[in-house]
Amino acid sequence: MRQKVVLAFSGGLDTSFCVPWLINEKGLEV
Repeated sequence: MRQKVVLAFSGGLDTSFCVPWLINEKGLEV
């Protein structure tokens, strides 16, 4: 079972980058 993480989405580039990075690099469910 994958770990889950919850992000507060600001709509900025930092959040847009973090979501795919966490999914691909860390294998997390976002």
